[in-house]
Amino acid sequence: MTNEEFHLLKYPIGELNIPQNSTSQQISEWINEIEQFPEAVVALTKNLSNEQLNWIYRPEGWTIKQVVHHCSDSHMNSLIRFKLALTEDMPTIKPYYEDRWAKLVDGNSNDLNYSLMLLKGLHAKLVILLRSLTPNDLKRQYIHPEHGKRFSLEQTIYIYAWHSKHHLAHIKQALKHKGEF
Repeated sequence: MTNEEFHLLKYPIGELNIPQNSTSQQISEWINEIEQFPEAVVALTKNLSNEQLNWIYRPEGWTIKQVVHHCSDSHMNSLIRFKLALTEDMPTIKPYYEDRWAKLVDGNSNDLNYSLMLLKGLHAKLVILLRSLTPNDLKRQYIHPEHGKRFSLEQTIYIYAWHSKHHLAHIKQALKHKGEF
């Protein structure tokens, strides 16, 4: 496998490229994508066997079940980041080792029900919050110490819309290739 082929498997929708400016229409579209994500995951995974849940989306990549569990973990952190930025002045968020979390017992369970319930609840709460944001709220920021950068809530909405599509593409990719690379 070439580096280019590996890169396409790792980033099937392209790498994250955060826009510096966006329109209210774009923000609304991103929020809609975030809202639809849990049901899209359910639709893709509801009839999968344990064998299929263990298919990987690329060489050395996570299994389908790890991707689903990761999304609930990641989006739980997302909701917290939004709330911190809305209630504190330029908070520094806490990063976490997602690769280590994916190896924990709950990240390897064949039972997706709890992570899917969590995703549904998180996204419902998140969408209510996101749709209430004012233009000033969208400019509020937090500091991500891992990157040494500030991120606005406007940018963060985009990041999680991209993240949702990115991992949906991973699940589809694993299913397409039946976990064989």
